[in-house]
Amino acid sequence: MAGPLEGTKVVELGVWVAGPAAGGILADWGADVVKIEPPAGDPGRTFARILGGGLDTNPPFEMDNRSKRSVVLDLTGAHGRGAAFELLSDADVFLTNVRPGALHRLGLDYQTVSAVNPRLVYGLITGYGLAGPDADRAAYDVAAYWARAGLAHLLTRPGDTPPFQRGGMGDHTVGMTLAAGICAALIARGRTGTGQLVTTSLYRQGAYTVSFDLNTFLLTGQSIAIGQRESMGNPCMNNYLAGDGRRFWIVGLEGERHWPSLCRVVGRPEWLSDPRFARPRARAANAAELIAELDEIFSTKSLAEWAEIFAREPDFFWSPINTIEDVVADDQFHAAGGLVNVPDGAAGVSMVATPVDFHGTPWAPRRTAPSLGEHTDEVLAELQSSRDT
Repeated sequence: MAGPLEGTKVVELGVWVAGPAAGGILADWGADVVKIEPPAGDPGRTFARILGGGLDTNPPFEMDNRSKRSVVLDLTGAHGRGAAFELLSDADVFLTNVRPGALHRLGLDYQTVSAVNPRLVYGLITGYGLAGPDADRAAYDVAAYWARAGLAHLLTRPGDTPPFQRGGMGDHTVGMTLAAGICAALIARGRTGTGQLVTTSLYRQGAYTVSFDLNTFLLTGQSIAIGQRESMGNPCMNNYLAGDGRRFWIVGLEGERHWPSLCRVVGRPEWLSDPRFARPRARAANAAELIAELDEIFSTKSLAEWAEIFAREPDFFWSPINTIEDVVADDQFHAAGGLVNVPDGAAGVSMVATPVDFHGTPWAPRRTAPSLGEHTDEVLAELQSSRDT
């Protein structure tokens, strides 16, 4: 099961998460991804130390670097740069999230590299884009994606401090975006015979993530209010607490369709004709009262009991608010292909799967993340062999 990108040669110069995430997706899909690392290694290798707890493995690094080959090259020296250019001379893809200024100093900018290999698809992730005063500004996803693009603000309840982003959220999203862009450019190359520069940025990715809000503001001049649970205008789109302390979300987006099913599951058919709640605008005007009543009702049963009741209503949409432990124990997560077995010597290790399946050209990971420079001799020997022929 080699995947749809079998035979595609990718050279990655990636650090931390965003660039390696894009390379990791392409590797999962079958590409031969050669990861160039400096002698000190990708700084993402330090995640194990940052996470603490005496871990003997590096879970975030494993996620984004499985199935790759690691080559150590000192790109500050002529020998290392020469080997990098040899790797790129017949590659299909070069992807990186190193800042453009540093790439230019190394001679690995798009103009220089594409002159050597015009068929190359050059994928670049930046923090803020290629133009403007902050084009070469350093950025992690917490800065460009989470804070500056508006996500942190939009997820902050009035009076609260902004929530913290979980690790790699923006990085993994932008990595998937670049992987898609690279594949589109490979299709275009099949028509034109030439590669091209493909770019995305953490800032743009963050803005796209909240484009529901941004486009509403652009087209109307109005901002969508930041809701509070106790007074949500649509109480059918809200989270509630069951009697056993488990939270769940009901998803009654379509008021006319979903309101009757909610009335039935909570045993309040009279609400269908109650002038306080019968119509969407009335429910919005009396949201605090309705939510308080729902809170009282939902507190009378455990979530498991409510789940049985909910299941009898096909038009009642809901979801438990799961912990990480709940996700791993969820039969549906496994049935949906959420985990993949990664070969590790004679055994295997269970990891999170990247979220795309190909039913005609299925993929499977080939190995765990490489140790630093594990494949340097192997890859350089391949270069020598190609020179000799």
